[in-house]
Amino acid sequence: MPWSIIGERCAVSPLAVALGDPAGIGPEIVAKAWLHRKERGLLTFFAIGDARSVSAVWDGPVRRISSPADAPAVFDEALPLLQVEDAGIIAPGQPDMAGARCSLDALEMAAGLARSGAAGALVTGPVSKAQLYAIGFTHPGQTEFVAERCGVSASNVAMMLAGPSLRTVPVTTHVPLAEVAALLSIDLIVAKANATARGLQRDFGIAAPRLAVAGFNPHAGEQGALGREEIEIVIPALELLRESGMDVIGPLAADTMFHPRARMRYDAALCLYHDQALIPLKTLHFDEGVNMTLGLPIVRTSPDHGTAFEIAGKNCADPGAMIAAIELAGRCAWHRSQA
Repeated sequence: MPWSIIGERCAVSPLAVALGDPAGIGPEIVAKAWLHRKERGLLTFFAIGDARSVSAVWDGPVRRISSPADAPAVFDEALPLLQVEDAGIIAPGQPDMAGARCSLDALEMAAGLARSGAAGALVTGPVSKAQLYAIGFTHPGQTEFVAERCGVSASNVAMMLAGPSLRTVPVTTHVPLAEVAALLSIDLIVAKANATARGLQRDFGIAAPRLAVAGFNPHAGEQGALGREEIEIVIPALELLRESGMDVIGPLAADTMFHPRARMRYDAALCLYHDQALIPLKTLHFDEGVNMTLGLPIVRTSPDHGTAFEIAGKNCADPGAMIAAIELAGRCAWHRSQA
């Protein structure tokens, strides 16, 4: 049965999609996602942002709504949109601070609607961190911003990258590689593993999640010959997780844990630094990878790519990752409705 039908029967509220930076590809890929709504069985969603950013890159139907409850009535005929005033002069591919303020206002509104239950999930379009920092944004990214707005410590959430055949969770995220070893700790790995396991249960319906944890050094340290992080940090963390009843394997050599047979052994892979998690995911699922935040009281997903200012307004942006993000948000919202 299509997820759209399941979602409507379970009364999943419309999904809120923040358009992201109005000068980026967010408005284009959200509009294109609406065009694919029927063939992909997407739940009803509505955009949040400046309507002019959509009309600047798309000549399809857009209808302004005053609340999320209005979205279902217009979704079949037009892209529903909650207006954020305003983004100043919108020029695709030319970001500015007015656009950054608009993207932040849209994110704030969308997160609030998801927290209140008026929206069934939050999907965030790509933003420019450089532009956000220029207007005083102090968070590392949208993940940390949404976590704060939900009253959840950043240490208790996990960023998951999800594709059709692989889910990865970076234990450390946007930090220089030279600093990763100093940031790793037993407590951090345990916290990320617990957030991942709870997320797999709550959002994916996996009753007994299986986790795999990558080693930090080549060949997972070769029993200390190539580094002691596995011995001093990773293995003690895994022992604690197993004592708690978690099904977890590792530390595994990262160069042999992502081939097809290896991926059959686990539901998600914990990786110790950014590229260790993102390279395999983007290699396998570049156009359909989804960034998801686990550990929140709301469902939050995002396409796993940036603003792509260089192609904005050229009608060549691939909407695959945005479609996948909306689709996954709907599935996870449905799983939560069954709890």
